[in-house]
Amino acid sequence: MAWIASVLEENGHEVKILDSPTLGLSLSDFMRVVRSWSPDVVGLTALTPTIKLAYKAASAAKVANENVKVVIGGVHATFMWREVLDSCRDIDYVILGEGEYSMSKLVEAIERGVKPRHISGVALRNENGDPVCTGPWRPIDLSSLPPPARHLLPMDKYTFLDKPTRIVHMMASRGCPYGCIFCATSYYFGRRVRFRKVESVLDEVAECIDKYKTNIFVFTDDEFTINRNWIESFLRGLRERGLDIQWTCGSRVDSVDEKLLSKMYSHGCTTIYFGVESGSQETLNRIGKRISLSQVRRVFEAIRRIGGVAVATFIFGFPWETISDMKQTLKFALKLDPDYAQFTYATPYPGTPLYEIAKRQNLIVDNDWSHYTTLKPVMRGYHFTLKDVEAIFKEAYARFYLRLKFLARQIKMKVFKDLIRTIFKNVVMPRLRGWH
Repeated sequence: MAWIASVLEENGHEVKILDSPTLGLSLSDFMRVVRSWSPDVVGLTALTPTIKLAYKAASAAKVANENVKVVIGGVHATFMWREVLDSCRDIDYVILGEGEYSMSKLVEAIERGVKPRHISGVALRNENGDPVCTGPWRPIDLSSLPPPARHLLPMDKYTFLDKPTRIVHMMASRGCPYGCIFCATSYYFGRRVRFRKVESVLDEVAECIDKYKTNIFVFTDDEFTINRNWIESFLRGLRERGLDIQWTCGSRVDSVDEKLLSKMYSHGCTTIYFGVESGSQETLNRIGKRISLSQVRRVFEAIRRIGGVAVATFIFGFPWETISDMKQTLKFALKLDPDYAQFTYATPYPGTPLYEIAKRQNLIVDNDWSHYTTLKPVMRGYHFTLKDVEAIFKEAYARFYLRLKFLARQIKMKVFKDLIRTIFKNVVMPRLRGWH
């Protein structure tokens, strides 16, 4: 949204960003801002589990100002634009795909009072009130983007473990060539990975250090290390410019080796996230992951030798899996022993092949989009029930995080108190409130 805002500002528009969850704003707070600021256009973004909240926000915006035009974008709206326009009459337009330039052109069309039929990648209603699309969206040239409008964001609110340490989120690339069946990235951003120029990213890092007085960065790219030349140039640039930052990123086990990992950790990388997904090679092959279990073992052994920190993510509940397959994944996770593990349910998100499989084979048992968080099962399998996969999910978290080996490691790393406090605040207390 900060990039969309920067393009709008570059074209002479006045923009305000409301990060409502971060600021703790209620729907009435949101309406109060719409009334007082009186914008011509309200833009919303939503993921699948938050799409219903976006509908409420769209309706609230219209109540606050009946003349405002409401636009929505994001992954869910892109793939479900017909449903979005049918479900919420208060939404006027849907931006499909990357919205920086489409949104700017749409705002100009609204300003001139013309229908945006000439803009590719926009969905709207025709004269009969039926949803129609102007055509496919196109991936944009990232080097053409101005710096994101972080001055419109509550930068002092982005912190970690409730400490007064600011965090800067940054994206250096978009796209993924692998097309895993459960992930929408390849189908939203495209199969071709587009990197920004290294100098541009380094300039942004330097600016954020100076402006926001922090050296903590999170790179949100789906695959930060896929281009070896790019990542080597980035690391070299950090050293040459004296940019002493602590940063995290996502990677794949087939795009790193011990030499590169050692360089990354020695240049300020604190944590790397790896999508391992399964302890079954058959499942890895069927989901299109294109990695092997031996590659996973080699990378985590290398990280252990280096002394780096890594997170492994795992998924339970692909349709063809048996209970034995899922237990094999848990067994693999325990033996792999990453610093942290994330376990989630296979979730059929719109825009993915998994969604099409689940729909075609009538596997979806929960159609409430707000439950599509990966932390609640919504899809049955051929050989397991929802109760089966829920039991393994709970067992996985208990067995991984209640091990003496894990707890001892946290105490040694001096993060135990912070970890327990965060778990209690974000997991235990919400559950207690839910019980009452």
